[in-house]
Amino acid sequence: MRKGHRLDASLVIAGVLLEDEGRYRCELIDGIEDESVTLTLLLEGVVFPYQPSRGRYQFNYYEAKQACEEQDGRLATYTQLYQAWTEGLDWCNAGWLLEGSVRYPVLTARAPCGGHGRPGIRSYGPRDRKRDRYDAFCFTSALAGQVFFVPGRLTLSEAHAACRRRGAVVAKVGHLYAAWKFSRLDQCDGGWLADGSVRFPITAPRPRCGGLPDPGVRSFGFPQPQQAAYGAYCYSE
Repeated sequence: MRKGHRLDASLVIAGVLLEDEGRYRCELIDGIEDESVTLTLLLEGVVFPYQPSRGRYQFNYYEAKQACEEQDGRLATYTQLYQAWTEGLDWCNAGWLLEGSVRYPVLTARAPCGGHGRPGIRSYGPRDRKRDRYDAFCFTSALAGQVFFVPGRLTLSEAHAACRRRGAVVAKVGHLYAAWKFSRLDQCDGGWLADGSVRFPITAPRPRCGGLPDPGVRSFGFPQPQQAAYGAYCYSE
């Protein structure tokens, strides 16, 4: 109780999880008197598009939801995708959102990406959650631990061993995006992640380091696990 007046109280939410975002109503009852307030909890985070090694448009809604959770995230909401679009997300593949809709964000309208209309969040309208298949837009927030890079020319199994020797595990895709967003991780070297993909985070774009003018997490796709050509991104708490 803050004791500003006799009905003054504070609500503390500890150990916030990704699914805790939303609207809360706090009501304090004192005899026949009561006070209530409604507030919205918004988590600061990063939205990332995700598809499996099999290629684009492989997930129904439930598989997309599980895939995001396996990568230390959850399906993004429309509000989170819209915020990411205002911050520069431009992606031409449609993906599931938490509400069950299928959308994709376009900054630069172009023929292969929905035509030459206005920029915005394009929608596919109502979709069948079991039958229809798309990619996923995942959302993750700040890390409890840290991501670090182990250099070398490693296979995927050697990457797992290298991280274990350092008391860590191979990072998930959500770990890498969170480290890029919140820890400003910048590493111009491809590294294995737990899903078998190879990626690297860039906060300061420069020549011969991804070839794109904007910051982001670059991807080499899903190389053969036996290919000894990349380092490893490890995660430790």
